[in-house]
Amino acid sequence: MTEGPSLLDRVPDIYDRMCPSRGVLEHVTSRWGVLVLVALRERGYRFSELRRRVSGVSEKMLAQTLQNLERDGFVLREAHPVIPPRVDYSLTPLGLEAAEYVSALAHWVEARMCAVSDAREEYDGRATRP
Repeated sequence: MTEGPSLLDRVPDIYDRMCPSRGVLEHVTSRWGVLVLVALRERGYRFSELRRRVSGVSEKMLAQTLQNLERDGFVLREAHPVIPPRVDYSLTPLGLEAAEYVSALAHWVEARMCAVSDAREEYDGRATRP
């Protein structure tokens, strides 16, 4: 039985709603995806350490984010056969490449927050005028 062409048989096109690159983009650029990649760019972490580093993320959301990033080939999960169980997370070479891009964006946002705050105040001032 012959199947039709798979999504990977076509040239990736981020603008095509059926392109699998959109899902990868979502994983990498989600709030938690960015923060996990940026943190893992610093060094490898155990789950609990990473949860403390990425303040505000729930255990469930961190686990889901790590699973998505691992599936996409960005994160390496290394389980050690010890008691208590120990699992380390680090970036793959592909993950390091992605982390460099999102890290640059994240740090640019940090550096430009004053300008963003000023723009928001100006916008909000215009929006409340009759």
